[in-house]
Amino acid sequence: MSDVAFRPQKIRWVAGSLALGVVVLFTALSFGLHGQAGFENAGQVGSGSFQRGDQAAMIGLGVLIALGILAFCRPRVTADDQGVHVRNVVGGYDLPWSVVRAVRFDRNAAWASLELLDDEQVSIHALQAVDKDYAVDGVRTLRALHSAAQA
Repeated sequence: MSDVAFRPQKIRWVAGSLALGVVVLFTALSFGLHGQAGFENAGQVGSGSFQRGDQAAMIGLGVLIALGILAFCRPRVTADDQGVHVRNVVGGYDLPWSVVRAVRFDRNAAWASLELLDDEQVSIHALQAVDKDYAVDGVRTLRALHSAAQA
């Protein structure tokens, strides 16, 4: 078998749409920041004014939040005859098949996982239950590669 790669499907659409929505919202809010702003703090009355920099900062904040949301598109699992590389939202693992006991996708689990020989488990966020058949195909492919490597 050759190299295989899997990425989550539905979360990419959701995260992409949500990130775009956040950028549009923060951009629209930034255009509302203009003129004088009055405020009262501890009995003192003051005023300030919004500048172009404040508008740019609001857009920049929206972009940063959108990038944080897009981090959920990061997971990926790649595998070949030698081993498996798992990249999750935070962190990753590069494992030879010799340390993997089983590829699991338990009932009611949010995503697949690798059960290691030392009784640890590594989550595979790229194969999520919400992707249904795509995730099942991914698990079956990983199991076939694992079986071939064990033989």
